[in-house]
Amino acid sequence: MTLFDVIDRTWPAQAFHPCGPFTLREGAGGGKRVSAASCTRPVTGSEIEDAESAMATLGQPPLFQVQGDQPGLDDQLAARGYEVVDPVVILLGDIDAVAGDGPPRVRAFPVWPILAIQSEIWADGGIGPARRAVMERARAPKTTILGRIDDSPAGCAFAALHDGVAMTHAVHVLPRFRRKGCAENMMRGAAVWARAQGAKHFAALTLSENLPARTLYSSLGMQPVGHYHYRLKSPDRDPRD
Repeated sequence: MTLFDVIDRTWPAQAFHPCGPFTLREGAGGGKRVSAASCTRPVTGSEIEDAESAMATLGQPPLFQVQGDQPGLDDQLAARGYEVVDPVVILLGDIDAVAGDGPPRVRAFPVWPILAIQSEIWADGGIGPARRAVMERARAPKTTILGRIDDSPAGCAFAALHDGVAMTHAVHVLPRFRRKGCAENMMRGAAVWARAQGAKHFAALTLSENLPARTLYSSLGMQPVGHYHYRLKSPDRDPRD
């Protein structure tokens, strides 16, 4: 099991298709994370071409996820005109350290199924029906976390569990409630929930350049343990991926 397996299980594509050394993800509009092709061994130019053709058959633009250090794949894609898009860092921490004493009372709590107010909060962050459909189709133990500030719904996140690792996705706090501890409360609330499901570790993803998020995760005892980026010919940047 790798953390990339955890990503696929907790934030799954609509379908996975083998194509030579590549795994193709059919995203159904759910963003780059569920639409990119990835591989775990060196590839040839013809295998990249086969993956490009297969993605076109799925109705998706060619998009590749370079996981960790894969210089061969990275160099070949660069030579074909693919640009680096959205470098992401994977962070991991001990579940007890992240949970701490839990969030303050009624500041963050697990909710499933998704509430209408959560859909509204996510819509504010551009997390629409296609991304919420990713949450619905996850087969792992899962929940959402609703964060509250001053007795008002302020933010939400999605969390799911695979092989002892809980991972959060789609973390969003409404602008007027930021810098009030909502994100921290939601992470602690998610960790408390995950620990009750048997999780030993807590993971999160964020753009490498997102310093506020990285500072928050560091304060929770989480450390960078991996990274990936996308390669796309016509970059369509989306900070939620």
